[in-house]
Amino acid sequence: MKKTIASSLLLAFVTTMATSQEKKELDRQAILDMCGCYEVSFKYTETFAPEIDYEKHLDYTSKALELALPIVDEDNKISLQHLLVLNDTTVIKHWRQDWLYENQAVFHYDKDNNWVFTQLPANAVKGQWTQKVYQVDDSPRYSGSSTWVHFDGRHYWENRSDSPLPRREYTKRSDYNVMSRGNRQEITANGWVHEQDNNKIIRTDGEQDVLLAQEKGYNTYVKVADERCQAAKEWWAENQDFWATTRAAWDEVYNREGDLTLLKKVDDKPLFVHFYALEQKGATKAEVLETINKFVANTSVKNNVEGQ
Repeated sequence: MKKTIASSLLLAFVTTMATSQEKKELDRQAILDMCGCYEVSFKYTETFAPEIDYEKHLDYTSKALELALPIVDEDNKISLQHLLVLNDTTVIKHWRQDWLYENQAVFHYDKDNNWVFTQLPANAVKGQWTQKVYQVDDSPRYSGSSTWVHFDGRHYWENRSDSPLPRREYTKRSDYNVMSRGNRQEITANGWVHEQDNNKIIRTDGEQDVLLAQEKGYNTYVKVADERCQAAKEWWAENQDFWATTRAAWDEVYNREGDLTLLKKVDDKPLFVHFYALEQKGATKAEVLETINKFVANTSVKNNVEGQ
């Protein structure tokens, strides 16, 4: 009898492990399915405001040709670099999304260009993937941990996380200072969709957040022939070493718990502008780190923030 019970428990354990591994492989495939050459359509519209005298801002729409490359493909980490292609020949480094399995180290946006780096408990991220999103200069944007869902032929991941204002608004709007992003990334038959339910928040120390307006975002990524993104592939082949160096420099900055506040400008130029010269000269890690540290407003590191 004891032998039968032990055998049953062992079988259940092995079955659970196999199911978990199969689920992880489905997750990995969904993430890698976001790679490729895409025609992208960006659409945003404000949908609701609690104050009746709020004036709805104009809808935002734009289109782009974009390449997403898997620059890291490891068992527990996948990194996708996005590159914009303009007029078939001009390439602009765009955002990056890193996916990490059962990852505990995350950063959360507070406000005023300040992020808080924390450690999540291991049991809180079991079976989950953290998405970390970075800006064009590989500075932080937002991160969040959730479970990929595979059900009824659908494959999606969704999470809510605070971020700075989007690039389409941060030079035009000063009536809110935090975007609470409701993100859903779903794989489709011809690409993927990034659907957003965003809250535009006014955040002040010591007070409750105030909702200014809500916004719907619907960005579609439709796969096209890889040849259309050939310029981006060639650009990345020429520049990938510099950006690997840059990521290594940023890793030293991100290796912290507590606040990271970045200045918006140094020498009257934002960080991404400083990177133009660094990229052209093929700067070393030390040179990149020196430039980044000029933007780091705080040097103190807080401890004992696990689970916050």
